[in-house]
Amino acid sequence: MQFLQNALLYVLPFVVVLGIVVTVHELGHFLAAKWLGTKIDRFSIGFGRALASWRDRQGVEWRIGWLPLGGYVRFAGDENAASIPDADDLSQMRREISRREGEGALERYFHFKPLWQRAIIVAAGPFANFLLAVTIFAALLMSFGELVLPFRVAQVNPGSAAEAAGFRPGDLVVEANGREVRRFEEVQQLVRVRAEVPTRFVVDRGGQRVELVATPRWETQKDIVAGEQRVGVLGLVPAQRPTDFIRVRYGPIEAVAGGVARTWNVLETSVYYLGRMVTGQVGTDQLRGPLGIASVTKNVAAIGAEGAPSVGHMVMGAGINLLQLAALISVSIGFMNLLPVPVLDGGHLLFYAYEAIARRPLGAKVQAAGYRVGLALVLGLMLFATWNDLQRLRVFNLFGGLFS
Repeated sequence: MQFLQNALLYVLPFVVVLGIVVTVHELGHFLAAKWLGTKIDRFSIGFGRALASWRDRQGVEWRIGWLPLGGYVRFAGDENAASIPDADDLSQMRREISRREGEGALERYFHFKPLWQRAIIVAAGPFANFLLAVTIFAALLMSFGELVLPFRVAQVNPGSAAEAAGFRPGDLVVEANGREVRRFEEVQQLVRVRAEVPTRFVVDRGGQRVELVATPRWETQKDIVAGEQRVGVLGLVPAQRPTDFIRVRYGPIEAVAGGVARTWNVLETSVYYLGRMVTGQVGTDQLRGPLGIASVTKNVAAIGAEGAPSVGHMVMGAGINLLQLAALISVSIGFMNLLPVPVLDGGHLLFYAYEAIARRPLGAKVQAAGYRVGLALVLGLMLFATWNDLQRLRVFNLFGGLFS
């Protein structure tokens, strides 16, 4: 019974969050394709054997696969779920469609669409992910507002990077890395990804603006949601008395602006951290695969439900937390899909950019080789992230204990 309960705590939040994000991503492709009159064979959430499937009046098969780790839209004429054309067969496909349905039917098939239409359909998936994040953040801000904690320094830890930079108790941080800040979380998020990078801060000290330069230091911290993490820290403790918090309410326009700002902030941080990872400035131990995401969703749901006076409040608390997590993951998936790696949306857009400049498609053999390399990179990254998950969850220690 305990095993079943733990399995549900891990699986259910994970499936809900990933299902929302993946469905919206694929709906982006689907709706853009429908808008541009593209013939679609299948819309699938999940891979593998279908748990459920049905056809609509337009002949589109809607399917739910048993493996909830992604999804796809299969356009008419596709040989596979990734919409990777076999260039050698395109001319034969053209002849068969023209013979079977007439020359005018070609314009309904994705691979014979004008270049700009193909680009819109491909880019619509990541764009839908960003729009989902903006919508979630804006809805939460408009519904509940937020408690803002300005970053007023209560304590400077001895021997810390903050002490070396000249921070003092009572300082109010008003600018970080050239950007105005209003809340503690903005500074914390910036510092966490800038370990060993000199960063400029401006503080309000007794009504005067003072400029300080601090270099965050690496520190391994235990996070209740993400587990152990190696992050940058300054060594500052913010003032957190009840009177230090400010309740902010948002109207519709302000909420949307806040949703856009939060989405952009998450995207900017992700790009910066990935850049440091690629250049070797930070380790890759924080990459998470499906197991790691499942662990985070379970912890997030548990925190939201903790201390709730009733089942209804428990579900609402867990749901709000999972929605915020879905927004964060949605930004990450949108960004990752835009990377110029063949097989991903960004790889398709890269090939389309070449086609637009050269006024002819990239050679079939080059495309095929690129897709193979891209697939190997994506699978390798997933395996590496899963290895990180297993180490983080101490699975190998468990097996070692069983056989020792």
